Amino acid sequence: MHTATAETTTQAAPYLSVNNIEVIYDHVILVLKGVSLEVPKGKIVALLGANGAGKSTTLKSISNLLRAERGDVTKGNIEFKGRRIDQMTPADLVRKGVIQVMEGRHCFEHLTIEENLLTGAYTRPDGHAGIKRTLEMVYDYFPRLKTRRASQAGYTSGGEQQMCAIGRAIMANPEMVLLDEPSMGLAPQIVEEIFEIVKDLNRKESVSFLLAEQNTMVALRYADFGYILESGRIVMEGDAKDLANNEDVKEFYLGLSGEGRKSFRDVKHYRRRKRWLS
Repeated sequence: MHTATAETTTQAAPYLSVNNIEVIYDHVILVLKGVSLEVPKGKIVALLGANGAGKSTTLKSISNLLRAERGDVTKGNIEFKGRRIDQMTPADLVRKGVIQVMEGRHCFEHLTIEENLLTGAYTRPDGHAGIKRTLEMVYDYFPRLKTRRASQAGYTSGGEQQMCAIGRAIMANPEMVLLDEPSMGLAPQIVEEIFEIVKDLNRKESVSFLLAEQNTMVALRYADFGYILESGRIVMEGDAKDLANNEDVKEFYLGLSGEGRKSFRDVKHYRRRKRWLS
């Protein structure tokens, strides 16, 4: 995996840079409206917001998977390590070190866990020995997968399938992983386990992460920095700890306020007021 060097440890320079992008689906539906964000090298950045806010669209804009859904980046640009990547094919982008883990735990259900993992290495130029080393590393991080390596992926649990999807991405030897809704549909203890592994991969293997997540509380606990999307726009950003302690974020996204937990009706009313968007 990639080791940090003196020239790449400058945390100030953005590793991934999304610059004022606009995304339109079917030539008419405006989904993202001037979104800008940065992911420094070696950091975990959370992209937060409600369902439909534009989180998945942002990730697909970066990984160039939008065209498969009749979407286009019509304004702005996206750079990785100082070079534009928004015109690259998804396969070329994987070779450059940027890979997306799609929402919904996409596995090849008829293949075994190990066969699924090995499909992630198809762009690797370093041959069998390098792939075998990475496979063993993935099993070290995901011991559940090692236990289930010969099982058909379709017969494993949701948590194991999510681990398989992340492990398959790691098999490509990435520098940047775009992780879409890793907690979706999983039990809280499995979510914690997956986020702990993400943190380990970030710290020990120097993999940077941009993760889109509805589970604001968990995401901010593991991220370094966060952006909040609302209706296709970035409405708030800041250090993860600052966002987690922000009263507006607590009230709006966590249903918490100084008086304790708010009801869903109160949260909806608060959303309509948009006090902190003015």
